[in-house]
Amino acid sequence: MSSVARVTTITSRSDKSFEEAIRDGVKRASETLRHIEGAWVKDQTAVVTDGEVTSWQVVLEVTFVLE
Repeated sequence: MSSVARVTTITSRSDKSFEEAIRDGVKRASETLRHIEGAWVKDQTAVVTDGEVTSWQVVLEVTFVLE
């Protein structure tokens, strides 16, 4: 049996960590997309305010299998 997958790009931000940003992004994507098989962290950015990291942002490439 063969399958076809699609990749979509999403961005997620957290006030706590990169890990939480990834987890929240995948969780939110799974509310709309079925059959998610993986997520690749394409980019990470820390937002700095007054010399302190205030949030963490990731760009994810989410792969899901088409029905």
